[in-house]
Amino acid sequence: MGYKTTLNETVMLENPLLCYEFLNSSCLKVVYPKEAQYLLYILFGFASLFTFWGNLLVIITVIHFKQLHTPTNYLILSLAVADLCIGGVVMPPSMLRSVETCWYLGSIFCKIHTSLDVTMSTASILNLCIISVDRYYAVCHPLHYHSKITPNTTLLMIIVCWTISAFVGFGMIFLELGILGIEDFYYSNVACEGGCFLYLSKTASAVFTVLCFYFPAVVMVSLYLKIFHIAQRQARLIQNGKIRSSQRHTSVGKTEIKATKTLAIVIGVFLLFWTPFFICALIDPFIGYTIPVVLFDLFTWVGYINSTCNPIVYALFYSWFRKSFRMILLGKIFQPNSSRIKLF
Repeated sequence: MGYKTTLNETVMLENPLLCYEFLNSSCLKVVYPKEAQYLLYILFGFASLFTFWGNLLVIITVIHFKQLHTPTNYLILSLAVADLCIGGVVMPPSMLRSVETCWYLGSIFCKIHTSLDVTMSTASILNLCIISVDRYYAVCHPLHYHSKITPNTTLLMIIVCWTISAFVGFGMIFLELGILGIEDFYYSNVACEGGCFLYLSKTASAVFTVLCFYFPAVVMVSLYLKIFHIAQRQARLIQNGKIRSSQRHTSVGKTEIKATKTLAIVIGVFLLFWTPFFICALIDPFIGYTIPVVLFDLFTWVGYINSTCNPIVYALFYSWFRKSFRMILLGKIFQPNSSRIKLF
């Protein structure tokens, strides 16, 4: 989501390197060795391409195969769209900023890029939160699942998810909600030419991180703890023969359990990869913005890589995803009636 480099940091050096050499308001520029730059471009470029194409495969799979047109998979589709945008739209400009340590793409595109960054990251966690609700009803209330989680309900939740994410992302940047109350200080002491970073006041940092990460994370973890408690209890009852055959239809099938476990891994990976960034984003304003720029940048890319991992998780744990991926890569989806092929 960006990082901060201020003009104040440059005055500590006798001959600082600047993004714009002849501008007094320029940001500090750090020059990496050429070998390091080439290596970073290769790593970040590969991550961006793999993220984009991996999630594109997921999107094509869910859209093309009619057997996958279920509420849960629509949510996976929505999550894949957010991840694809991170790989195709957010990561390439971030790669240039990280390697060159300056932003040369203009202030307007900086705002658009930062807004999209925040929007997609927020959309990812809200989609995962909705997925946890979907799994809760599928496992804990199987009789009510199809009446509660309908395609229309799923579509409404997805629309609300993206609307909130867009409001947070673009509102924070274009309405300057992130620096509300400290505008004069920001433009006098922080803003500089050649910089593109997310700067938050203490209030904005607390509100943004709690509402967009910590609260949804607590909801997801709580729901999944409840889910696995119910699933384990039902498994023990079935094993011990305490559920009669007439009650088996109320218990959770192996397919639902497998889907729940796989999506729990997706959520776990998300929390693992994004927690370091959000911890820094929360505490940095309260400790005088002293967290090093390089550390912020590192944690930002760790968060981005989460979007790279999701297609890998699907391929590892869903045999039908592997089958669909092969069909797409071999061009078999262009055959007649390929959309009606049974994947499982």
